[in-house]
Amino acid sequence: MEPTEQIKNFALIGVAGYIAIRHLRAIRDTGNHLVATLDKFDSVGQIDNFFPEADFFVEYERFDRHLDKLRRLGKKIDYISICSPNYLHDSHIRFALRQQADAICEKPIVLNPWNIDALQEIEKETNRRIFNILQLRLHPAIISLREKIQQGPTDKIYDIDLTYITGRGHWYFISWKGDIQKSGGIATNIGVHFFDMLTWIFGDVKENIVHLLLHNKAAGFLHLEKARVRWLLSVDMNDLPDGIKTKDQRTFRSLILENKEFEFSDGFTDLHTLSYQEILKGNGFRLEEARKSIETVYTIRNAKPIGLKGDYHPMLVKLKK
Repeated sequence: MEPTEQIKNFALIGVAGYIAIRHLRAIRDTGNHLVATLDKFDSVGQIDNFFPEADFFVEYERFDRHLDKLRRLGKKIDYISICSPNYLHDSHIRFALRQQADAICEKPIVLNPWNIDALQEIEKETNRRIFNILQLRLHPAIISLREKIQQGPTDKIYDIDLTYITGRGHWYFISWKGDIQKSGGIATNIGVHFFDMLTWIFGDVKENIVHLLLHNKAAGFLHLEKARVRWLLSVDMNDLPDGIKTKDQRTFRSLILENKEFEFSDGFTDLHTLSYQEILKGNGFRLEEARKSIETVYTIRNAKPIGLKGDYHPMLVKLKK
């Protein structure tokens, strides 16, 4: 990857999490420098593959003091990358802006729509910027599909079945991911990027119906401006298709558009690095662009499921309850 013209200083919150490695790689591959990291868990040996000289903290207060000291010594942090649990994103974004840095935050950027309004006010007050990682918008196949839809008939309504099943063990429900107050629930935690992709391509949500809403799976129907979407999300390994189980695989991702499989499984590897490149050029995705997906998952989280009524996902009748 081409390095940026001027090396930027980064700090990273949540460096022990599984998604953090993509941010570490993106910081390195864009030719920038990671100064300090924070996580209450100390299994962070992956840092050595990228920035072994980076300072590491397990206490928020010492991390805060360290960044403040660096700034007073003239070593300003330009960006703080946030890979912490979902419910902490809002607080950690505020921290970044108070440190006079721009924030780069994993999705979901916040859990509630009104949090976006408050953060926009803080952006104005601090004159800093908040960027959200919405990497599917940078996927070549998805960009091509969006262009095709925009160039197609204006009155065309497309039929879509979205299925994402990713088997998770018992640990998932003991961790913060299994706590709806911390993760936002199944639709937020594993589905928000798909809902962002769909509304980016097919327009605003006109109707949002939930058929099933459990701790480990959810299904519903979205009527978008240009699409009718039946969706299913699950972390229950029992829901995986037999063909996937026999291959000893744990993930099934499918988007059927007008009865044809739309393939976008490939090309995920470098999308975080591409996201960082765009952010460093000033082209990253800002708060307002995350609003539609946050509103969608908030509505799903607080919905009353209607059961097997109306237009529901075809796999729904086979799921283990």
